[in-house]
Amino acid sequence: MSHPYSSAGRRVVPLEERSAIVTGGAGGLGGAAVRHLVSLGVGVAVFDRDGAGAQALAAELGDRVRAVAGDVTDEGDVRRAIDAARSLGAFSIVVNVAGGGNRPTRTVARDGTPHGMDVFVSTVSKNVFGTFNVTRLAAAAMAGNDPDEDGQRGVVVNVASVAGYEGQAGQVPYAAAKAAILGMSLPLARDLAALGIRVCAIAPGTMGTDIMLGASQELRESLESTIVFPRRMGRPAEFALLVESIIRNSYLNGENIRIDAAQRLPPK
Repeated sequence: MSHPYSSAGRRVVPLEERSAIVTGGAGGLGGAAVRHLVSLGVGVAVFDRDGAGAQALAAELGDRVRAVAGDVTDEGDVRRAIDAARSLGAFSIVVNVAGGGNRPTRTVARDGTPHGMDVFVSTVSKNVFGTFNVTRLAAAAMAGNDPDEDGQRGVVVNVASVAGYEGQAGQVPYAAAKAAILGMSLPLARDLAALGIRVCAIAPGTMGTDIMLGASQELRESLESTIVFPRRMGRPAEFALLVESIIRNSYLNGENIRIDAAQRLPPK
């Protein structure tokens, strides 16, 4: 992946000849990233457990999109997504959006019942294990790309959450998982530097996805009251613009970037 303003004489591979995998691509933020990348000419493999949702998005967006139903923690499914992306162009972009939280649950309930360990394990698995699994396999595939003048072969954009910085009461599994994704950015960037692959993470605040817009008015108002400016939910399209910025800016590496309008989550 070359910088768009490259001037050292090596041919810049245009976005129209590149391809990407977006995990969780049938969801709110993932879908916004898919739509934006396609608008830039990038071929996209929409990789999601919701196979019907992924297929519907692919049918809507045309022949530069492939739907792949699967689990980010499954190596075979990830390899199928990589093959799908390769069929669309030079595979050099990954956006790891797949993940999700758990119903707010205290570590010990008022009646003395401890938090279920299965919930903690499943939340960490789909967020942390899935993100690392896709990253390791995608990076191995990108290693064969022709490098640009900086030796760059690809970029990985992971998605965490502001909960990874200031998780609320009842969010221990989700906060731990997103903090782990933030903690991976720098060592992943260091590990993959020899291959010319950059890694950054985005930590969204309260974003206006369909799920959040469908939440109770009380919850929405509570969260919006903690947003500094502009005092509204973030737009998924704004998230997608940040994804593009990371892809285009070759000097962004090992960085965690909040997109939250200066929001800081309250304790509960």
